[in-house]
Amino acid sequence: MSKFWSPIVGDLQPYIPGEQPKGERVIKLNTNESPYGPSAKILDAIRAETGEDLRLYPDPTASALRTAIGESHGLDASHVFAGNGSDEVLAHAFRAFFSGKQPILFADITYSFYKTYCRLFEIEHQLVPLDEGFRYRLEDYARPCGGIVVANPNAPTGIAQPLAAIERILQQNPDVVVLVDEAYVDFGADSAASLIPLYDNLLVVQTFSKSRALAGMRVGFALGQPHLIEGLVRVKDSFNSYPLGRLALASALAAWQDREGFEETIAKVKSDRAQLVGDLTMLGFDVLPSATNFVFASHGDMPAATILAALRERGILVRHFNHPRIVNWLRISIGTRTECQALVTSLKEILRGAPN
Repeated sequence: MSKFWSPIVGDLQPYIPGEQPKGERVIKLNTNESPYGPSAKILDAIRAETGEDLRLYPDPTASALRTAIGESHGLDASHVFAGNGSDEVLAHAFRAFFSGKQPILFADITYSFYKTYCRLFEIEHQLVPLDEGFRYRLEDYARPCGGIVVANPNAPTGIAQPLAAIERILQQNPDVVVLVDEAYVDFGADSAASLIPLYDNLLVVQTFSKSRALAGMRVGFALGQPHLIEGLVRVKDSFNSYPLGRLALASALAAWQDREGFEETIAKVKSDRAQLVGDLTMLGFDVLPSATNFVFASHGDMPAATILAALRERGILVRHFNHPRIVNWLRISIGTRTECQALVTSLKEILRGAPN
């Protein structure tokens, strides 16, 4: 606490990211990064930008990237917004669309950054409980509100909603923005982007950090009708007109255009996910159905915190959330086949009580 802080800073409870060890060799299965690096095409695009032009500001509109993304969805650049990672895009959306008099709605078990944005921007919110199977109850969103945020697939559960469910929420709430956070959509869910021409209150947010292996570049984007995109631009240009550097723009454009490399990575992750789910099930874990690059698992015979600590001692990081409803669950990122095998081997030792 400092006497120089504003009142809002003192009341903030910042989002806590997953552990990023420095200098320590570990198997990182805790932050849902891609287990496979960028393709040669992406790296070549980055190298091509490492010249004299770095002295110049980047394109503040990210026009080439926005055009490419829009064309893939049958839209033009006016339907696309680009920002410094999807977290920044989400923050701009919260500021642009959720400052009304009524509280916004999002699930009680979902991406915890949503609460942080609400505290930072002083936005009222209500948590809507998922059912006992950690699924959305759509009827709970049919009520007056100031906006709705849906992570699809949800995190940390990994469960995806069908497109019909998203459309029902949109139809139930035509007068507020429905933000669909699709950070993991490429791993097994249907994007709501196809609904954008039909609904003027739909904003879809995606990222290059997961399926396109660019977490280190920080690129995210939103899709929506032009009046929503204009709102995001107005917030962006009142905060930082140049959120994406030249290297980030070049890498993102190359990644978007490298369809072959993208599909190869997705296929590997899906295959390794299926193998890991089978292995965890054989070890007695309950594993929720996942449409993401992670699984959410719980073991009835050993607390999740105990397993977390034992894995940490063995140099394997996974994620645990201290929330009453999921205190006995672990979120495990899909690593390479070798990393997943090392995880399973360690879990076998831990569950039978073998010393480290």
